[in-house]
Formats: sequence, C-alpha cells, structure tokens
Amino acid sequence: MSVEIIYLLISWFNHFVLAYYFAANGIYLLLLVLASGVIVVHLSRLEYGRYQQTIHPSVAPPVSIIMAAFNEEANIVESVRSLLGLDYPDHEVIVVNDGSRDSTIQRLIDGFGLTRVNVIYRESIRTSRVVGFYLNAEVPKLIVVDKVHGGKADSLNVGINVSRAPYFCSVDADSILEESAITRLMRPIIEEPNLVKATGGIVRIANGSEISEGRLQNVKLPPDTLSKLQIVEYIRSFLFGRAGLSKLNSLLIISGTFSMFHKKTVQAVGGFMRNTVTEDMELVVRLHKYLRDNRIKYRINFVPDPICWTEAPRDLKMLKRQRRRWHLGLAESIYIYRSMLFKPRYGRIGFFALPYQLFIELLGPVIEITGYFVVTASFLLGLVDKYFFFLFLVMAILIGIFFSMAAVLLEEFSYKRYKRFRDMLMLLFYGVLENFGYRQLLAFWRTQAVLSFFFKRDRKWEYVRKEGFSPPPARLDGGTRPSRGGL
Repeated sequence: MSVEIIYLLISWFNHFVLAYYFAANGIYLLLLVLASGVIVVHLSRLEYGRYQQTIHPSVAPPVSIIMAAFNEEANIVESVRSLLGLDYPDHEVIVVNDGSRDSTIQRLIDGFGLTRVNVIYRESIRTSRVVGFYLNAEVPKLIVVDKVHGGKADSLNVGINVSRAPYFCSVDADSILEESAITRLMRPIIEEPNLVKATGGIVRIANGSEISEGRLQNVKLPPDTLSKLQIVEYIRSFLFGRAGLSKLNSLLIISGTFSMFHKKTVQAVGGFMRNTVTEDMELVVRLHKYLRDNRIKYRINFVPDPICWTEAPRDLKMLKRQRRRWHLGLAESIYIYRSMLFKPRYGRIGFFALPYQLFIELLGPVIEITGYFVVTASFLLGLVDKYFFFLFLVMAILIGIFFSMAAVLLEEFSYKRYKRFRDMLMLLFYGVLENFGYRQLLAFWRTQAVLSFFFKRDRKWEYVRKEGFSPPPARLDGGTRPSRGGL
C-alpha cells in the first residue's frame, strides 16, 4: 500500500471522528433538552400535589420486591430492613439466596429470627433447584428462599415463581431504597395500568453517606476520588440520559438495581435469560420486541425521582470488572436482537433506540480511543493543522465537561440530594476532572469488552467485591476483618 493511500485513509478517519463527535454530541444535547423538560414537568406535579407521596391502599396493586443475593453478608441485613420499612401499602419482600459461600443465609436467619418451613414451589419459569424456605410469623412480609447457585437471573426467576403480586420490583442486595421509592415508582403504573409494563428509577451512590437501620440518614460525598467520579457519572447517565430516552419511548435500559415489571408480561416472555451477563437490559429489549410483535400498546417509563442508593466499587480493579461486564452485556443484547435494527414494525426502537445503543454507546468508546491516538499522531506528524486538532479537543473534551456540569446543575436545581453548597462545587470540579483520565480509562475498558465479545473471549460474569455500607468490625488484634460479597 502506497504512502499516499495511507495518508488518505488517515485523513478520512480523522474527519470521520470529527463528524462522529458532532453527531453524538448533537444527540446528547437533544437528550439533555428533553430530560430538562421531563424533570420540570415532573417537579411541577410534585409541587402542586398531583403526585402525592402516599397512595391509598384501595388503588395500590400488591408488589413483590425480589432481591437476589450472592455473597452479600456485608449489606444483606441493612438492605432487607430498608425494604421491610417502605411505606407502600401492600408489598412483600422475597430474598433469594443464590448458593452464597459466605454467611449471607445465616445472617438473614439470625437477623430476622427465621425458621425453615415446608412450602410447595411451583415453577412457572424453569429454575435451578430450590433448597428451602425460611419465614417468621412476626415478620409476615419477608420470605427467604435458599437455592443452589445459578446466577442472578435464575434467582430473580425463582422470586417471580414465589411472588404472589401482579408486579415485582428487582432490587440488588447491596442497595438501600428511600422510604417512598416504591410508591413513586408505581405511580405511572397506577395511572395507566394497561399501558405501562415496566418502570425504572434513579440509582445513586451511597459511598460516604450515613446509613443506619436500613435507612439513609445523611447524604454525604465520599472521601475518595474514585467514588466522587462515579457519582457525577451516575447523575449524568440517569438524570438526563435515561430521562431523555424515556421521553422518546426509546428506553432499552432500566437498571436491574431498581426496576418494576408487570409480572404476567415478564412470564409471557419466559422471565430473565440465564446465559447473559446483563439480564436487565436483555429483558427490556425482549419486552419491547414481544409487545411490538403482538401489537400491544405499551410504555416503559423512567421516573426521575425515586431514589435507590447502592454501593459503588472503591478500587480500579473492581470498577474495571463492573464496567467490562456492563459493556459486554450491552454487546450481547444488541447482537441477540440485531434483527430489530431498522425494521419498520419496531418503530423508534428499531430506527433510533437500538442504533443509538449500537453506534453511540457500544462503538463510541472504540471510536473515542482510536481517535485519541490517530488524531494526536496526525497532529504531531503534521497531517492535520492546529485548528483541526483544537476542534477535535473541543468536541472530545470540552463538550464532555459541559454535559457533566449541566447534569450536576440539573441535579442541584431539581432534587438537591446534596444539600451543602460545597458539595455542589465539589461535584462541578469532578465533572471537569472526569474528562481527564477517568473517562478515557472507562472507554479503554469498554473497548476491551467489545473486543472480547467479537473475538469470543472472556464472556463471563466478573465478580465485583463490595465492602459494605458500614466499616467492617474491628478484630481483637486491632485490625479490621475484610468483608466479602457483592454481585
């Protein structure tokens, strides 16, 4: 290949990268505008009392809250207490212990005075073997199921089989819900019960906050840099990313950490898929396909104010595992449902939602990482001038800073979860900082996940260790006992 052709290809790629950034940032700006409108309307409803904080029992459908737990001894008792204390009029809590190797099941037995009982288990969805059931008549809302290890999706399917309610909410075992979270998450379903098939809410990071008796007592920023960077990232992703996509009825991801589903619809599609690493996204895409194939009118909504607090990874090794897993799951879901792309029968899902996830979310990190190397090398070799390079930096870095800071300000002027002015300034600072190293590191890990998928390597669930909401208890020798656990 001649030198001229190589230079031509490099020049073409440089201009492609710039055009790609223009298109991607244009879509992000559209989502920001749409999300701002959604939040303004939602806040006005709250202000004028149309969204009361309570729901009358006569109109509240029963809800089963399903928690899949594997090696969750660090947080399990606090998390279950949080769920039992929710203000929703009619709910049960089903904890499915997925063959934990630590003391998860024993902590549940001791913490809630549970006794093993005989229960007939009926499989509407096929699952791994159930070992036993644990109840306490004095805690009638709580059901604990012990089973052989089969993965999170399998555990959620067990919970669906056990559930007695028409709706179920999947919650991670390392999560804490605010008292009115289920009430607010159910309101769109109560208002349009025949239309809304699933809803998702905002997930926030609890690192650094004060938690006691299963309740978030005081929202505080964590002391470590990595957690602060993730807080900004979560705010941006949930507050305007998913809110904007929900407005377009193009939501393909509602976090499995905190999401509500119509049980019969999920049973109709066979429950959660067991051989995927991100069962939540795969299920949502499958629901879209099923409902459109059967010409059923529906909505899958994002509710911008229900709050679920979760523990984020505190070290780079665990963060890398988490983000690689998420991106691998995104690739799997798009590949499984690639037949929906650009098909008229799937409407916005086929022409916008899936292409957005494919070209912006999945392949975006690959283009970003490649662009950094190629455009920078082209500038150093004199293949592009300083104006082109400056425009590239504006599109790649400065606009990213704008979106991060816009998300923080949108949070501050809407929900104000971080009360201190100093916290807002700190988050704005980290909104700038995340674009210099953190974002590129995430893009690199996501690129690794894409390559792993295409080359069919390392397609597995990567275990992410959690430390728990509270410091581990001290040992007699003055050290601390390291905690285990976390999906």
